[in-house]
Amino acid sequence: MQDSLLAFVLGSEAHRIPMNDSPAIPQPNATSSGPSDEQLMLAFSQGSGDAFSELFSRYKQPLFGFFRRRLSDVSPAEELTQETFLVLLRSGSRYQPRALFRTYLYAIAFNLLRAHRRKAVFRATFFGARRAAQDPAAHDSPDVSLAIREALAKLASTEREILLLREFEQLSYSEIANLLRMPVNTVRSRLFRARLALRELLLPQEKELGKNS
Repeated sequence: MQDSLLAFVLGSEAHRIPMNDSPAIPQPNATSSGPSDEQLMLAFSQGSGDAFSELFSRYKQPLFGFFRRRLSDVSPAEELTQETFLVLLRSGSRYQPRALFRTYLYAIAFNLLRAHRRKAVFRATFFGARRAAQDPAAHDSPDVSLAIREALAKLASTEREILLLREFEQLSYSEIANLLRMPVNTVRSRLFRARLALRELLLPQEKELGKNS
């Protein structure tokens, strides 16, 4: 079964969808007529390939958006999206529902992103390659999206990450606290500061865009 699912992940083009730059992306989750993410993951851990396919369908775009907002190029975002599902595929039999599935999934994504950044730093240091950008991509964007990306890039890294997780991935305060290993109150206070800082950075841009419109 794993071989067929592996081919399904590697052969799929479905996650190669341009990132949605809107302030929030609705999270996939259970509907009133369907199983929850946690139920699907448990079913997959017990051998259900259909359950994995459904999870892939629910999270391929959110995961791609997660990586695309943090990397300058599309290709590594696509590759890391695939890698996340491959890790999920290989670790499915060890899954324990101690937290929400999406917290579990984004923890995998975070680990892969950190490893990717460490490799980028290594290449830049020892091979003279241009260090891969760690901030949201800023290519081929409309003026408003570009202004938001540039403003986000000016935030402190932790505040930026919290803001992205809350506004784009729509994770709860407790989920963000678990992922970043910090108290919930710290998440709240840093998110508040990030929103204020982003607002201050965007005000001049809004005025400039208003003049040009």
